[in-house]
Amino acid sequence: MEVSGLETLRFSLLGPLRAWRGPDELALGSPQQRAVLAMLLVSRGRAIGVADLVDGVWGARPPRGAVAVVRTYISRLRKLFEPERTPGRPSGLLVSIGDGYALRTDSISSDLADFEEAVTRAERRRVAGDGAGAVQLLRTVPATGNGAALAGVPGPYAESARTDLAERQLGALELRLVLELELDRHEAAVPELLALRNAHPLREAVVELLLTALYQCGRQAEALDVYASTRRVLVDELGIEPGPSLRAVHARILAGDPALARLTFHGPAGDARALHGSEAVPSPDPDGPSPGRRAKAVNPAQIPADHALFIGRRMEFDYLATLLPEGNGPPGAAVIAVIDGMAGTGKTTLAVHWAHRIAHRFPDGSLYVNLRGYDPHGSRMLPGSAIEMFLVALGVGPQAVPQGLDAQAALYRSILADRRVLLVLDNARDAEQVGPLLPGTPGSLVIVTSRNRLGGLVVGHGARPLAPGLLSAEESYELLSRRLGGVRVDAEPQAVAAITELCARLPLTLAIVAARAAHHPGFKLADDRDAPKVHPASALPPRLRPQIITCSRATGSPADRSGRVTPADREK
Repeated sequence: MEVSGLETLRFSLLGPLRAWRGPDELALGSPQQRAVLAMLLVSRGRAIGVADLVDGVWGARPPRGAVAVVRTYISRLRKLFEPERTPGRPSGLLVSIGDGYALRTDSISSDLADFEEAVTRAERRRVAGDGAGAVQLLRTVPATGNGAALAGVPGPYAESARTDLAERQLGALELRLVLELELDRHEAAVPELLALRNAHPLREAVVELLLTALYQCGRQAEALDVYASTRRVLVDELGIEPGPSLRAVHARILAGDPALARLTFHGPAGDARALHGSEAVPSPDPDGPSPGRRAKAVNPAQIPADHALFIGRRMEFDYLATLLPEGNGPPGAAVIAVIDGMAGTGKTTLAVHWAHRIAHRFPDGSLYVNLRGYDPHGSRMLPGSAIEMFLVALGVGPQAVPQGLDAQAALYRSILADRRVLLVLDNARDAEQVGPLLPGTPGSLVIVTSRNRLGGLVVGHGARPLAPGLLSAEESYELLSRRLGGVRVDAEPQAVAAITELCARLPLTLAIVAARAAHHPGFKLADDRDAPKVHPASALPPRLRPQIITCSRATGSPADRSGRVTPADREK
C-alpha cells in the first residue's frame, strides 16, 4: 500500500533494524531513535505513550528532557518516512493517539509480519492435515541463525523484544522439525537437530526431537549418548535432572519401544512437547475422520449433574424435541436453542435436564460453560477465555492455545469440524458473547440460556428461541411435594396454594422456600409468625424479591407465559 503517494515502506526487524522505500535504504538515525522506531514496529499498530517510550529507550534513569527528545525523534521519523508531507499536515503513517504514537501497520510491510503470517498459515495447514504444505511455509521464515533480532538497538524494551522474537523464531524452527519427523524425514532432520541442540544444549524439547530422530534412523547408541551428555549438562550447570518427558523418551529407547515411531506437536510455535506412540497417533483411516485429527480424540463430559427432583416442562420438551431429527442421530445442520427469561424461571435447570436426555446423540462429547453474563461483580467471562477452556477440554495442551480471539476461534472451529458435540452456554449476556463459541460446521447442538432475548442469534444464526413459562399450579404442588414429602404438603393445601402464589410459581423461588421449610420440619407451612419464615418474600435472595413482589399481586400473577412481566403490570 502507498502512503501520501509514496512507495511502500518495508522494515526488517529479525536482524539489524533496517528500512527501505522501494529499492532505497533509509538512514534511521541514532541508536535511541531506532529504539523508538523498534517499539512502534513491534507494537503492530498499538499506541505507545510517551512515558512508555522513554522507559523503553532509557529504563529507570532517563536523561533530562527525555520526553522532548522522544518527540524530536518522532518528528524526524515522520520527515524520513513522509518527505513530501506539507508542514502542518497530520502524518498519515506515524499518527498521534492521545499522549502517544502508533505506526499504521496497513501502510507498511515487515519481515516480522511475514513471519507471523507464515506461522499462522502453517498451523492451519497442519491442523487440516497438510503437513508437507506447513513445512514448505515454515521454510520461508527467517531462522535465528540470521542474527539477533533488532541487533544494535539499545534499551530495555529492545532487549526484551529480542528475547521474545528469538524464542518465537526458535519455536517456528522446532515446529518445522516436528513436522519433518511426522512426515518420516528423520535422516534429513538429524543434521539440523544436532546443530540446534549444540546451540541450545539446555532446551529439552530439542533433545527429545533429536533422540527420536536418531532412534528412527537406527542410531540408538548415539541417541543414548546424546541423552547422557544432556543429563550431565543439566546436572552440572543447573543441578537438576532431565524432565519427565525427556526421561520417558529415554526409557522407551532403552526398551526398544517400536511405538516410538510417530510424534505429535502439542505446543504453539516455540514449545515442542511430548512424543507419543502410534497408539495416540493412529495411521490415517480413509473411511475415518480428517487426517488433521492426529492426536487421540478427547470426549469431554462437562454437563453439570441433573436435578433428581426435576418436574414438569412437558410443553417445553415437546417444542425442543422438534429441533432434532427423529431417531438417535445428531442434527444434520447446526442447531442453536436459546432459552431466555427472567431470573428464577429455571432456564439452566431445563437446559441441563434436556442436555442429559439427548447427550447420547453426540458421541464426541459435551461442553459446558457459565458465561457469568449477569455476575453482580462484573466478572463476565470473555469469549476467548471460554474458548481456551473448551480447547483444553478437547485435548489441546494449554501451551498450544494460540494468542488472540480470532486464532483461538479458528482452532476451535477446526477441531469441532469433524465432531458432533453438545454445547451448553449458560448465562449469556448478549449475542456478541456467544458468537465466537458457535461451531462452524453442522451436526452439533448449542443450548444457550440468557435473561435477554438474543435477537442477534435468532436473526444472524437461525437460533430457535424458547421462553419457559411459569410452572402450573399442579406442577408447583408437585415440586413442593417432592421436596417436602407428600404427607406434609397434603396436610396444608391452603398454605401450599399461598406459597405457590407468593413465589409466583417460579421454580427457583419455590425451591428456596422448600429448602427453608425442609430445615425446619416441625413448623407448619402456614406459620409465618415464628422464625424462620418459610414463605414470605423476605426469605428469598434480594435479587429475586422485586420479581416476586411484582409477579404475585392479589389479582393473580400478571406474568405472561414466558415468565416476563406484562406491560399492563408495569403500569400498575
